[in-house]
Parts: sequence; structure tokens; C-alpha cells
Amino acid sequence: MGMISEFKEFAMRGNVIDLAVGVVIGAAFGKIVTSLVDKVIMPPIGWLIGRVDFSNLAWELSPAKLGADGKEIPAVVIGYGDFINTVIQFVIVAFAIFMLIKVLNRLSRKKAEAPAAPPEPSEEVLLLRQIRDSLHKA
Repeated sequence: MGMISEFKEFAMRGNVIDLAVGVVIGAAFGKIVTSLVDKVIMPPIGWLIGRVDFSNLAWELSPAKLGADGKEIPAVVIGYGDFINTVIQFVIVAFAIFMLIKVLNRLSRKKAEAPAAPPEPSEEVLLLRQIRDSLHKA
């Protein structure tokens, strides 16, 4: 079997395709959550705290300065505001995945808990029932 046919067989497996679809949907969901956090959740929180834009929060370790050759050396900063936004995004994504898994588990449990039909009685039990019923008639 050639390498191309092996790759085709591998790529067409259901699990690989499902994984690819999951990655694409996950990336799109990540963009939605990023927009939600950056544009909807954080502005009111920053406004309540005192009109703070979290994406601009940073500690400046070294200010920007001009080098010997006249080129500007950028400031060295720790952008903790972006980190706060990313943590909130992670919490939202983790909660959404938790809720999805919870629903899926509940659905699978309902299927598993469906009562099974009682097993057919054995031939001996049927004969004993017939004997019992004939004794009751007599």
C-alpha cells in the first residue's frame, strides 16, 4: 500500500474528521469568547472600577528610550491587563465545555437507565405456572 493511500485511509477515519471539525469549531468559539470578554464583559467592569481599560494595564519595567544609533528602544512592560482578559476567557470556555459535557453525560445516563425488558421465564417456570393454575381450578 502506497503512502498516499495509507494517508487517505487515515484521514478518512471518522475520529480524525471529528477531531478536525472540533478544532475548527473550537477556534471559532474561542474568537467569540475573546470578543465577548474584550468588548462586552471587561468594559463595564473597567468602568465600575474607575474607567480602567484592562487591555492597557501594564507595569513598565523600563521606559522607552533612544539608542546610540538614534533608533527607539521600546519600553519593557508586563501586560497584566491582557493576562486578566485571557484568564476570564479561559474561565468562560472551561465553563461552557463543562456545561456541554454535563448535558452529554445526562443524556447518556438516561439512555443507560432505560429499563430493560424482563427476561423470558424459563420452560420450567412456565410448566410450574401451568401446574399451579390447574391446581387452583380444581
